[in-house]
Amino acid sequence: MRFIKDALLVVVSIALSAVVAEGVIRYLDGYPLLVMPLAEPTGLGSVKHDAVDKVARAPGVERDWFFSDPAPLPNKRAIPDDWERLFRFVEANPVGGMWFRPSDAFKVWNTSFSGDPCRHWFLRHAPGQLFLYDAPNGQARPPYRFLPDVTIPSGLTTNQIGWRGPPIENPRGEKTVRIVFVGSSTVVEAHHLPFSWPEYVGNWLNVWSKAKGLGIRFEVLNAGRESINSTDLAAVVRTEVLPLRPDLVIYHEGGNQFRPASIVEKVPQDPVTRPSRAQEPAAVKWLKEAARYSALIGRVQAAFAMADASRSSGGEWPKPDYKVIWPEGLDEMSPDLDFAKLPVNLNLIQRDLDQIRADLATVGSDMALASFFWMVKDGLVVDPVRHRYILEQLNAGNWPYRYRDLERLAKFQNRLFAKYAAVHGITFLDIVGHMPFDPDLFTDALHTSYAGSRIRAWAAFNLLLPLVEKRLADKAWPHAWPAGASTALPTFSPRTAKLDCKP
Repeated sequence: MRFIKDALLVVVSIALSAVVAEGVIRYLDGYPLLVMPLAEPTGLGSVKHDAVDKVARAPGVERDWFFSDPAPLPNKRAIPDDWERLFRFVEANPVGGMWFRPSDAFKVWNTSFSGDPCRHWFLRHAPGQLFLYDAPNGQARPPYRFLPDVTIPSGLTTNQIGWRGPPIENPRGEKTVRIVFVGSSTVVEAHHLPFSWPEYVGNWLNVWSKAKGLGIRFEVLNAGRESINSTDLAAVVRTEVLPLRPDLVIYHEGGNQFRPASIVEKVPQDPVTRPSRAQEPAAVKWLKEAARYSALIGRVQAAFAMADASRSSGGEWPKPDYKVIWPEGLDEMSPDLDFAKLPVNLNLIQRDLDQIRADLATVGSDMALASFFWMVKDGLVVDPVRHRYILEQLNAGNWPYRYRDLERLAKFQNRLFAKYAAVHGITFLDIVGHMPFDPDLFTDALHTSYAGSRIRAWAAFNLLLPLVEKRLADKAWPHAWPAGASTALPTFSPRTAKLDCKP
């Protein structure tokens, strides 16, 4: 106990010193100091200089551009008090095994997906109400959209059609190049972050354009939303992206259909077994509650964790044995796109990519496909406190699969994406090949920290520039808006439905 008390004193002293030394009493551990209860921490967005230098820069790109931020969102709005209360209620009263999260209460659910919400395995846990909309085509995909023109308690600010980020220029200017990112949670990113990585890409494209005196504005839009798959993304492109007639659409997804069972002969049914040294240290109830209101108490919790000698080593947990059966005849290094039984749902994903390409061709839009980063490799060892969510996702979330098999499949998926792009004549952005492999850039095995978001954006920006320069030189971008074509945005009409679902 004496060690723990000493550790707590050191932590509090260091925390206070850090605040004083910073000279600005705004953030501690990424939390706004004057917000109660605490929101999710954003992190300071600071990036190690060697991480910046590990990303190859395109010709003409200045290193200092990396440190510039997008302009503040002009559409950020005050959050209604009743929304704050609803958000905190769901946060404090998780139901359905925590399936229904606070931000889910502010999504607008497609009635063709929801059906009778009280009979829906997931939506029946809603806290007495739901936002709903009727899809114009009557299809169940995408399952939801974000509320338009709002800021919700999770921190997400949306534009006229419910996409994350600033307002859409409408009608689009003659010298505006429009680029849309589509994807899942790794594209929309954590709602509380000030900017998503596509917004950084847009910022640097405009910095580059200004430096070159091009007189071109880049409008980079984010159509991402969490927990959706390739078929949902194809629906997003068809119903929401096509009316905007973008010059380029960038597809970035690779986690929500990633099923390692596709190469395992018989998946072991053993329950998750944590190493005896990986148990979460017990914390008294008042300390957990107090940490919601104090970043200093959060550091106290961390001190308890560090003081516990039984913490994990940070390596892979023991896994039950299983047999990998790689599909016979499938070339792992240069996969056949037409192979009948590709692992990790890549046959379905390709069909959806085919539909997206075909739909984009109808409005003259280009397409790019990005590689997808998994923070995993055989033998990976991370800091058990700082990187605990990486450990949890790789071991508990992907139980019982071994690191080496997750790594193998992640690399295969990206090789197939590269082959698909080459065969179909679209641009491949190898973000994975240009990002440093650094656990400090990730919050879990898939999602980047705020610093990691900037690095991902920097890699994407530099990879994208050659295509941008070519299309501008060819005068293919910005493509002209067809005479007589509608400029109407794909808006929709949310409504509130009261629910009284009986247990």
